[in-house]
Amino acid sequence: MQRRSLITGAAAAGALGATTLALPAQAAPKPRGVQTGLDRLVADRFATLAGQRVGVVSNPTGVDADYRHLVDLIHESGRVNLVAAFGPEHGFRGSAQAGGSEGTGIDARTGVTVYDAYGASQAKWEELMTRAGVETVVFDIQDVGVRFYTYIWTMYTSMVAAARLGLRYVVLDRPNPIGGRAYGPMMTPEFTSGVGLKEIIQQHGMTVGELARFFNAEFLPADAGRQVELEVVACKHWKRDMFAADTDVPWVMPSPNMPTPDTALTYPGTGLFEGVASISEGRGTTRPFELVGGLATDFDHHWSDRLNARDLPGVRFREAYFVPTVAGHHPPLLNKLCAGVEVEVTDRAAYDPIRTAVAMLVEARKYPAFAWRADSYDPVRPYWVDKLTGSPRLRTMIDAGADVDDVEGAWSSELADFERRRRPYLLY
Repeated sequence: MQRRSLITGAAAAGALGATTLALPAQAAPKPRGVQTGLDRLVADRFATLAGQRVGVVSNPTGVDADYRHLVDLIHESGRVNLVAAFGPEHGFRGSAQAGGSEGTGIDARTGVTVYDAYGASQAKWEELMTRAGVETVVFDIQDVGVRFYTYIWTMYTSMVAAARLGLRYVVLDRPNPIGGRAYGPMMTPEFTSGVGLKEIIQQHGMTVGELARFFNAEFLPADAGRQVELEVVACKHWKRDMFAADTDVPWVMPSPNMPTPDTALTYPGTGLFEGVASISEGRGTTRPFELVGGLATDFDHHWSDRLNARDLPGVRFREAYFVPTVAGHHPPLLNKLCAGVEVEVTDRAAYDPIRTAVAMLVEARKYPAFAWRADSYDPVRPYWVDKLTGSPRLRTMIDAGADVDDVEGAWSSELADFERRRRPYLLY
């Protein structure tokens, strides 16, 4: 689509009259030409999939530069035998909330069977793939670069199943919307779960294609007995220092509470508030994971004041009030007035979302109403924040009065080790 150009500065004054105020200069145009793996697959007329029985793991984000979905494109191409689609958390068409799926059914547009694969074990994946008669599995989902965002574990378990069945696995790569840097703590084997099946860093700084290469070499030999036959259709012209806002790659909501690239920027940190019983991460508002707060009777403006006094890099905090309209992980806060902060990222390059969230937790812990979320279904590992961060360390350090530098310093060596381990698998 062609965009209009604004007349600015002196040219505006000359064209519109001397009393006209000068308009601000336009922002630099976004770099064009960043192509996803799907864009390249379409340009190559699906050559790598031609003549095969293909099963697609995708959701609404699996679109090309013209917002056409992978499944629809394959169906229309006539060059690929599309036998199944598999829907992850939130469903193939993306209508379900967190922890939900759409069930198994027939896709109205293509007539293909869509299998409900949310939370599927390797054994369940094997059953679904065998039932569908799949020869090649294609994965195309927009990740947001965070260990506890479940799509990467959908990819992992389906990779294990494909390896066990001797199937081919093709990943259509997409840019990491929050860039290529890694931050945060490592998952430990004792605290793996559906929000972190394997030992990677919280903000891994990798694309799904890079993660697939990492998984295939580091983890599949143990879990599947062998590596999968893997092909990654890489992005073109994407660089590790790019954020989603730096490109013109279409943004489609990966889940109902991930509406914008701004949400993705804060999510690696503020997603930790899913592990706090007394504080909502803003689900059901127009700014989830940017608005964070607890009951207005328990929290107040001092939270934003204390955070701003820390002068954290690349971020400021606005005193904010909101009403969560989705229960999410905090049913007691549903439809209740909450007081807290809005996270305003002022410099994407300087901003560290996990360090910022640690500061938010340290200051929130000072309120008497603060309480970690404990789940009765897992009495051995009841604290959800431990599953999100990979161990009890962050929670116990904050409870003991540790400040931000101490908490962040505790994971510096494991972060450095992960950066070394991931290096051979990076594509960009």
